[in-house]
Amino acid sequence: MSILKVARLGNPVLRKVTEDVSLDQISSAGLQRFIEDMIETMREYDGVGLAAVQVHESKQIAVLEVADNPRYPQKPRVPLSVLINPEITPLSQEMEEDWEGCLSIPELRGKVPRYKTVRVQARDRGGKELNFTVSGFHARVIQHESDHLNGKVFLDRMADLSTLTYLQEFGRYWME
Repeated sequence: MSILKVARLGNPVLRKVTEDVSLDQISSAGLQRFIEDMIETMREYDGVGLAAVQVHESKQIAVLEVADNPRYPQKPRVPLSVLINPEITPLSQEMEEDWEGCLSIPELRGKVPRYKTVRVQARDRGGKELNFTVSGFHARVIQHESDHLNGKVFLDRMADLSTLTYLQEFGRYWME
C-alpha cells in the first residue's frame, strides 16, 4: 500500500467532474489496490473521507471512516465505507450548519450548510449495490465527498464566509 499525494485547492483536478466506474473496473486488482491506497492515505492524514479526485484520479470513488479521529474528536463513529458511483438524494429540505475541513484545503475550517438526512445509492468495493439512509455527521461526510466527485469544495457551499478560519484560530476561538 502507498500514501498518495493529495491535491490542494488551486489544482484544476479538484474542479473536474469525475467519471463513473464500470462493474468490470471495480473487480480489477489495480482498482482494489487503489482503494486500499485511498484508505491508507485518508487514515495517514486523519481524514474522515477522501474522494479519488483528491488523489488525482478522475473516478467516482469515495472512502470514509470516523474512528477516534483527532480532527473530529466529538463526532460519532462511521464505519469504513467505500462508495463507488454514489448518488445522493436529500430526504427533506431540512439543513444543518456545522464545521467542515478538508485534506485539500489544509489548515482551514468553515461552517457549511448540509442536508440533515440523505439517501445514498452506490456500489461497494465488491460491486454490490448499496441503498441506505444516513443523517447527521455521517450524511455531512458523504455530501462533502460527493461534492468532490462533482468538482466542488466545501468553500463553494459556505453561506457565510465570516466563519472561515485557520485551524489554530478555530481551536482558540470557535471550538465548543
